[in-house]
Amino acid sequence: MASPEIAAGDGSYDFHLRSLSAASRDSAAAADPASDPNLLQSVRRVCEMCKEAEEASDEMVARAFPVMSKLFQRCAAAPAQSVASSGVLLLNILQFFLDFGEAVLHDADGSLKTFFRSCLTREFADPIVAERALEFLIANKTKILSSFPTLIPQFFPLLLKLIASNGERLERKFSQVLPLMMSAGSFLPLFLSLMDLPLLVIALEKVERSSGTLIGSSIATIQKSAAPEMLLALMDEAYTGSAIEDPSGNPGSDDSGPLDLADPMFLDLLKDENDGIAAKHWTSPTISSTLQAAVNSPQSDRLKQSLKMTPHFLTLYFATALRDVNDSLLCALIPVVMSRYAAMFPDKVYSFEVRKRLSDFILAAFQRSPDIIALLKKPITDRLGEAHDNPAKTELALHLCWAIGEHGAGGKNRKDVARELFENLELLLYENLATSRLGLSQDTGFDLMGASTRKSSQARLLCFVVTAIAKLATFHNELLPRARVSLAKVARSRTSDRRVWQRACDCLGLMNEPAICLSVLGPSTAQGNGPGIVNWSEGGTKMVAHIPFYLLAEQNGPAIHDFSLADLLPTE
Repeated sequence: MASPEIAAGDGSYDFHLRSLSAASRDSAAAADPASDPNLLQSVRRVCEMCKEAEEASDEMVARAFPVMSKLFQRCAAAPAQSVASSGVLLLNILQFFLDFGEAVLHDADGSLKTFFRSCLTREFADPIVAERALEFLIANKTKILSSFPTLIPQFFPLLLKLIASNGERLERKFSQVLPLMMSAGSFLPLFLSLMDLPLLVIALEKVERSSGTLIGSSIATIQKSAAPEMLLALMDEAYTGSAIEDPSGNPGSDDSGPLDLADPMFLDLLKDENDGIAAKHWTSPTISSTLQAAVNSPQSDRLKQSLKMTPHFLTLYFATALRDVNDSLLCALIPVVMSRYAAMFPDKVYSFEVRKRLSDFILAAFQRSPDIIALLKKPITDRLGEAHDNPAKTELALHLCWAIGEHGAGGKNRKDVARELFENLELLLYENLATSRLGLSQDTGFDLMGASTRKSSQARLLCFVVTAIAKLATFHNELLPRARVSLAKVARSRTSDRRVWQRACDCLGLMNEPAICLSVLGPSTAQGNGPGIVNWSEGGTKMVAHIPFYLLAEQNGPAIHDFSLADLLPTE
């Protein structure tokens, strides 16, 4: 016996099902099936009734599924010139498939991919469709992760286009979806795509100026005519070594000119699916002209918003990586992070915020797994050798020096690695010991800096190098004689900066007191117990017995502070 809801009159299950069935069969509506505003309401009501029904639920789902499936295929196949947006309607049908797919043995994987490829590629810039798509992924993330784990990582480039087009309005919802994009195959490409989010905005704006609105036309379709020729050209270059001809003479040099759709940089930026290949478009000659044009022209609202959002997305990405990712993927990511430390969108505030997050991640990864330092010996030494190239690379070298000393080059059993890294630190120290600058005169960034700023930057780096040498030798005792020789050279040098000289003298003084030295300069991890070794986590319950007064720069006379030790002790 049919349930009362099925047998009821207008507004009942039968009424809405007949409406959907008529729309799926109507040839007049085939060109634009989503143009009927009542269809969306009917789909929602059918889903609600199937959930609310108890006895006749399976019967209702079985009757509704063929109609929903046919309507979905017709909407997905609608031509790009359709006036009405089908995105919201398709999302509601997809919700029906996810909720009741098991009852009718339907695998929704094909339907989900069809939605991304046929609908979202055309409507990612539509604010309503974009928001509903993110809400759909958030609401069904548990089911998608368990049943379709590769779906979101596969289409993360399309979702990045979604946030690039819609900006800060969807930042909070996009942040909930971002961790779902991370998988073994998308881990590295996702980082590079996040770094290039401002470039993606520029590319989308160039497409918009060249081809009109981004809504209703697939960028892949716009690129279709140029892509085969570009693929043949790339194959020819790979096998014969011949250069790819530039049909426009100087593509991208004029930001207001038409977009060269065959340029590999834009083909990579505007892709819809993850191909698993790490982007290399920063080596493209188009990058410099594109960035120069962006710097010399006023920033659009979308670009400004992307510059604000990207640091937040990187923070979330790195936090997820440190929590969920194994050491193998971290070892693959860190060299890529170091390679992008000096290669990013040239906005001062943006560069500062992004570099801070990159350096924080590198240091946190080394803190979590010190062995990674030994595994990444080659890229680390390469970056130390580039310390003189530009200010960003100098800053990166500074952080790497700190990590090498702090973690003892990876541990007690990494003596060969420690020796090689020690030699690189020595080389960096000797190269810059007798100079007042780091040899950065060829870099325009340092040309604009005053002599005092350059000297301060050099002194800051060398202070870290001196400390790293002392800490590395403290951890690996066989390096102590070489460390004393190196630091003694600094202490005897008349041309070294006062700060560097003082740091070398302090470290030499500590090294003459082995027990205190191990406590002060020893690594924060893997320390044994012994005389002079302090467990700093228990510092609140210990009393300071001895203070190496030479650390106070041999201060004489009254105290240089206005507080007493009683002020530091708890009153209770």
